[in-house]
Amino acid sequence: MPVNLTVNGKKRSVDGDPTKPLLWVLREDLDLVGTKFGCGAGLCGACTVHVDGAPTRACQTPVGDVDGMSITTIESVAASPAGKRIAAAWIEQDVPQCGYCQAGQIMSAVALLNQTPKPSDDDIDAAMQGNLCRCSTYVRIRAAIKAAAGAAA
Repeated sequence: MPVNLTVNGKKRSVDGDPTKPLLWVLREDLDLVGTKFGCGAGLCGACTVHVDGAPTRACQTPVGDVDGMSITTIESVAASPAGKRIAAAWIEQDVPQCGYCQAGQIMSAVALLNQTPKPSDDDIDAAMQGNLCRCSTYVRIRAAIKAAAGAAA
């Protein structure tokens, strides 16, 4: 049974098991490898994508559950105004170390700015709490989000 998606603005149809996690459809079937596999349990945030604008853990989302929806991955998030600001701030604040979690971090940060353009520290904490960084760049992540929002770090 085909599942129809709009992925990064392009209509896509995938055949196969509708219970297959969206993460693996993106990586294996659509060759969009920017979304990372981290824990496989939806706890680390490395696999975060936007489903109809909402940050979603792709490792725990069956592709059949997002039939007809719009999916945005790290490959195209910088096309949005908030995505451009976050990408620039991430570089300016020298956020990544190993970089593995960064796609998920960026996707959550962009979703936050789309919903709350001028987030408070509490807003940032709430939006980012499910994204883990083994390198502990949390201070730089917060500074980048504030810079992208136009606030002083």
